Order: sequence, then C-alpha cells, then structure tokens
Amino acid sequence: MAPTQRILVWDIPTRVFHWSLAVSFATSWLTSESERLAAIHVTSGYILLGLIAFRLAWGFIGSRYARFSEFVRGPAAVIDYAKSLLAGRPRHFIGHNPAGAVAIVLLLVLGLATGATGYAMYNELGGEWLEEVHEACANAMLAVVVIHVLGVIASSLLHKENLVRAMITGRKDGTADVGIQRGNGFFALLLAGAVAAFGWSSLQDAAKAAPAKSGHEKKHEGKKHEGKKHDD
Repeated sequence: MAPTQRILVWDIPTRVFHWSLAVSFATSWLTSESERLAAIHVTSGYILLGLIAFRLAWGFIGSRYARFSEFVRGPAAVIDYAKSLLAGRPRHFIGHNPAGAVAIVLLLVLGLATGATGYAMYNELGGEWLEEVHEACANAMLAVVVIHVLGVIASSLLHKENLVRAMITGRKDGTADVGIQRGNGFFALLLAGAVAAFGWSSLQDAAKAAPAKSGHEKKHEGKKHEGKKHDD
C-alpha cells in the first residue's frame, strides 16, 4: 500500500469560488432588510450569480475533483453514505462525499433561483409573488448552508481531518497518485479580478439607481394610499 502524504485536492479557483460564495451570500442575507444598504445587497446578489455561472463552467473544465462527473452521484450512493455516516463509519472520499455533493448542487440551484428572482424584482419584472419566491429560495439556501456546515463538522470529526483547512490550503492526506498536479492559479487570478471588477461596476450602478428607485417606490406607495382613502 502506497504511503499517504499531503496532496493537492482543491485547485485555487475552486477555493476562491467557495469562500467568495460564502461571503456574497452572507452579505446578501445581512443586507436584505436594509434600504440604506440596498446597493450592497444588489451588488452581492449579482456577484453571487456571477460566481455560480463560473462554477457551472468550472464543473466541466476544471481539475479532477472540481468536475461534476467526479462527485455528483445517484440517490443510492447518497443513501449508502448517509447510512454509513449515521453508523459512525462513513466511507472516506478524497474529493466531495455524496452528502456534500447534494449540498453543492442544492446551493447552486437555490443560488441561481434566488439571484434570478432578485434580479427580476430589482428590475420590476414581477409582482409581490416574486418577492415571496425570492425570500423562500433565500431561506432554503440558508437552511442548506447550515446543514452543510454541520455535515462538514461531523465529517471532520469522524474522519479526523480538518475539512475547513483543506478548503483553505487545498490539501488533504492521500496517496500521491490521486492528487492533482496544478493549482490553476492563473484562472483563480482571472476569477478574482472578474469578481472585483464586476462587483465594483455593479455597486456603482446600484448606488446611482437607488435614489430613483426609492422615489418611484414612495410615489407608488403614495398612489396606493390615495386609492385606499378614495375607496374609504
């Protein structure tokens, strides 16, 4: 049996995506009820959509453990892993385990739904029902995040490996033949630059649009109030 060593598993773009998505979602969630921070809320939402678009592409062209074909498995594999996890003897995976894969897919789908409905709301493409869908998707995404974090803690304890550190350094214990060879730092640099440029541009646009949208909303509310008084 080949000796284990510290091997590279997560390339840099995957790690940049992971933590950038966490920050953008947290920012969106914390600013969701503030009119004063509406521009930041919109900007973080746009960044979240951009990050997911990147991850969808990287899931096909990225390094071994970043590809969907490596970690997306059928229901049977997920159920078997869940049983082994509950039994306290989970099967070890170098990349994402089946439960983690489910969380990733759900986060991507819910992130797209939340971002898309938020975009539609911001551009006044739907009514109040769209706001309810937007909030429901965001709440569901938060629930998946919480479950995912708990799963990471459980797996870290059962496997005796720090999965949070692995997503920071990109390295885990394994045999040399299963590690990836390159960190793809160039693509990570492109991603970071694109996120920064897109975020700054979106923030400027949202900040300029905020006063006009605020005035429009107040005018709309005033008309509704006048209509109500007239009905009375």
